[in-house]
Amino acid sequence: METLKVNIRKAEIKDLNTLKEFEQEIIKFERPFDLNLKPDPIEYYDLLELIQRNDAQVLVATVNAEIVGSGYALIKNSLPFKNPEQYAYLGFMFVSPEFRGNRINGKIIEGLMHWAKKKKITEIQLDVYAENAIALNAYTKIGFKPDLLKMRMSLED
Repeated sequence: METLKVNIRKAEIKDLNTLKEFEQEIIKFERPFDLNLKPDPIEYYDLLELIQRNDAQVLVATVNAEIVGSGYALIKNSLPFKNPEQYAYLGFMFVSPEFRGNRINGKIIEGLMHWAKKKKITEIQLDVYAENAIALNAYTKIGFKPDLLKMRMSLED
């Protein structure tokens, strides 16, 4: 079996169309987990701003120059009573379906962790839907541990 040559690089403005397609795929995938999402069209991210920010890093994974995955890290301030004072929040994690199972998500996370360490950040966090067993398993394998579980209840009839 041939080993896939995956390259991880910083996202560029020229990548925006592909990244916006990935965003819509993420939204489509997450709709069954989140009944509070508004009807399409919606956007989760200001991708151009994230690419341009100094306190964020957007990475893409490429195979033969084709973008096949994405993710970002954004430095956020912790609540005043929490340590550390800042952490890197990970989001926009996506791998094209035909490339899943090749550890691409893990390579993107490794790149984001490296960036965060260079920024003197000592913790990373992310959100995952409680019912998304595949993602929970993948992130647990990488070393993430469950933290706080947010619970909801509708007051509509």
